Amino acid sequence: MATQRQVPARFVREHTQQVRTDFVPEVLLHVAADVVALWEAMESDAGGAGDAPPFWAAAWPGGLALARYVLDHPDVVAGARVLDLGSGSGLVAVAARLAGAATVVASDVDPFAVTAVRVTARANRVTGITAVGDVLDAGPPDVDVVLAGDVCYDREMTQRVLPFLDAARAAGSEVFIGDPGRPYLPGERLVEVAGYDVPETEGPGIRRTRVWRLP
Repeated sequence: MATQRQVPARFVREHTQQVRTDFVPEVLLHVAADVVALWEAMESDAGGAGDAPPFWAAAWPGGLALARYVLDHPDVVAGARVLDLGSGSGLVAVAARLAGAATVVASDVDPFAVTAVRVTARANRVTGITAVGDVLDAGPPDVDVVLAGDVCYDREMTQRVLPFLDAARAAGSEVFIGDPGRPYLPGERLVEVAGYDVPETEGPGIRRTRVWRLP
């Protein structure tokens, strides 16, 4: 796992607002009211954000679908050791714990997201979540279930993620992917387990979003 610098929790709290989405009202989230202003603050107030947009500060449809799925089907994670891959601000991680997961490792490549997961867990008064950085090069951890929301958002990340998920499945983990129909997702080799009409992250539209299982 790559070493990441620490982002103060105060930064996340000061530059986001707490909301509950209509789709997953069980989880209190920290999201950006103004993404551009947040990105500028990441650059100036938090020591530089590089080229990474603040993806962690939004509730993306794949994560919303996965969170809804585990809350509606708690048997998927009840008593299990869970990895939330591409955790963002921790929506799916918190949902998994609320659904009865024994422990959750919440991984994200962005150090701002790692801090946001911790802030979100505290806001929801949820324990048992360990926030970590990039795990894709280290091989899958010893978990029972992998939940991966919105991880196939571009070609480069998909090429990193899919071998990791295949290895996790080969090691015995159940693997679930939440995705709103992005072109890089290999849907032909996945099994659909649920479909939802999820509000768009940006704008008033609805996005058909599916939860897939890696067979």
